[in-house]
Amino acid sequence: MEIQSLHNRRYDSHLAAERRLRPFPLLILILIVVCNMFLWSCTEEGEPISKPDQFSRIYEAKEKYVLLAIAQVFNENNLGKAIINADAHELTSDYFVQGEWRTRSFARVRQVNSNECEVELTIITEKKTPAGWEMRRLLGKDQYERIFKTIGFQIYREMYKN
Repeated sequence: MEIQSLHNRRYDSHLAAERRLRPFPLLILILIVVCNMFLWSCTEEGEPISKPDQFSRIYEAKEKYVLLAIAQVFNENNLGKAIINADAHELTSDYFVQGEWRTRSFARVRQVNSNECEVELTIITEKKTPAGWEMRRLLGKDQYERIFKTIGFQIYREMYKN
């Protein structure tokens, strides 16, 4: 039976630790791959369209709260500076220009009954081309659903404020 010294035992465990794969370099590699995927996803050109998409959703709130909530969501999410036209039951935004892209948003609110409002939302994205600004589809139904969900949360915040 051989007696090992404390020094040899520490040295052997150190060698075993070097053979194991360390999580830190693996984490960095995964982070680099994910960042590259995001960068490549930003090169989306979108498909040219002649008429912008329009989606609608019904909310259980008064028109005043819905208009305020939509304006807040537009301002927070870089969809342009919102301008409320309460007489026409509309909300439009200025163009938000970023590089060769610009975005403009439009929402129309219609009172369905005393407790419900219908919101029709249109987000126009245009790309600068040699011929001028060309309308492109960048947002799909999923992105509109996320915006509607954000508007729903903001409606409750506006109702809480007042």
